[in-house]
Amino acid sequence: MDKAILQEYMDACELVKETEREIQKLNRKKKTVVQTNVTGSMHEFPYVRQHFKVQGTTFTVKDDSHLRYEEKMLEQRKARAEQVKLQVEEWMLTVPSRMQRIIKYRYLEGLSWQQVAVKMGRKATGDSVRMELERFFQKK
Repeated sequence: MDKAILQEYMDACELVKETEREIQKLNRKKKTVVQTNVTGSMHEFPYVRQHFKVQGTTFTVKDDSHLRYEEKMLEQRKARAEQVKLQVEEWMLTVPSRMQRIIKYRYLEGLSWQQVAVKMGRKATGDSVRMELERFFQKK
């Protein structure tokens, strides 16, 4: 693993969130129901006026199949992004605790090197933490 996979991890996390929002948006669209009242009567005598409530969706069968296909594609995108997340999280378990903290603060939380150093404590500086991580990746 290298720094690129950590960037991919962050993108995968955001992609999962965005895809979930898109799926919710599609589901709301599918649940949109239009309701109206109509009036009619029988064709034969005696003509009796009646009122009916009619309801349905605003899209056709073709639109429905398109929505289902789009939802399927979004679910696949989400599954792939979650797979990337899982791979990185499994890799993080093999990394020493100090490196886990540095990676978490820098890449997952997006802190600056100076902020990471403050969180790490022990008189760490931004440059020392950055160099520690670079040496770690050079060894891998």
